[in-house]
Amino acid sequence: MAYIYMPWLFLIQILVLVGKSKAKVPAVIVFGDSSVDSGNNNQIQTIAKSNFVPYGRDFFGGRPTGRFSNGRIPPDFISEAFGLKPAIPAYLDPTYNISDFATGVCFASAGTGYDNATSDVLGVIPLWKEVEYYKDYQKKLKEYAGDEKAKEILSESLYLISVGTNDFLENYYTLPDRQSQFTIEQYQDFLIGLANNFIHTLHGLGARKISLTGVPPMGCLPLERTVNIFDHDCVEEYNNVALEFNGKLKSLVAKLNKELPGLKLVFANAYDIFLQIVKKPSTFGFDVVSVGCCGTGLFEMSYMCDPQSPFTCSDANKYVFWDAFHPSEKATQIISNHLIKNSLAKFL
Repeated sequence: MAYIYMPWLFLIQILVLVGKSKAKVPAVIVFGDSSVDSGNNNQIQTIAKSNFVPYGRDFFGGRPTGRFSNGRIPPDFISEAFGLKPAIPAYLDPTYNISDFATGVCFASAGTGYDNATSDVLGVIPLWKEVEYYKDYQKKLKEYAGDEKAKEILSESLYLISVGTNDFLENYYTLPDRQSQFTIEQYQDFLIGLANNFIHTLHGLGARKISLTGVPPMGCLPLERTVNIFDHDCVEEYNNVALEFNGKLKSLVAKLNKELPGLKLVFANAYDIFLQIVKKPSTFGFDVVSVGCCGTGLFEMSYMCDPQSPFTCSDANKYVFWDAFHPSEKATQIISNHLIKNSLAKFL
């Protein structure tokens, strides 16, 4: 019972630290995929959307926003822990403007990857386009706050990058093109090269405080368990690939910190805490781990999360996963708190 209160206690402690800290993080700026997309896909033609019930039923006001969750996602919790707003708006959301984006903005797009071919699978926003939106944001910020203030905001902000899972699960292991070109080890190296270029680009545009999140134990996602027809357990091959790729990302972080002047780049390792939750769910207050809350929990996500489904669970807090691909808000908060304490604390 004591554990249930720990995230809130930790959050209070973090907020106290923020008040005492000399570190200045005026905004949280987000790039990536559905793990951090707060609704950009609502505004494009794609099936990778979640702006309908039951998504968002535990979000503020019980409304769907385009977040692939029953509630909030990592950038929201991180922003709040840094003393900023409790939810990061999507850049393409027409209900927000530059005054809202000045303290936090999300360019992420569900279904995207480092590889442009990954974004083509579901017709979503590729990373290069996310960067173009960021450049547009910079211009608007300068008009809004003035050149000097805008430059300060851009250089002192915390940049969150969370991407990579789709490159493996939606692209490499699903479609033939990349498999015909690369072994899995070669494809990892190809992605690392793209990640290197991406961070170089952000650095060139003024980003200095960056958190690079690795991929989760993707073999344990309910969808992967479902297609693992022999035992419905985690697909260890996918988990091993995730570990190998994360190791290469960590090495990239060390290299770039030496190469790029003024860069403070951290590797945010969500893999270990995520796997702990999956392997020992009851320790963290969960009852169900092998399936998601939405529908049968075996394969549903996006439009397959039918709002009329009689199978959707009544209490998502009992589930590690919300749909067959994404963690519940409660699991997300636990993972986010872990990353704040172990990876992002240097920016507080």
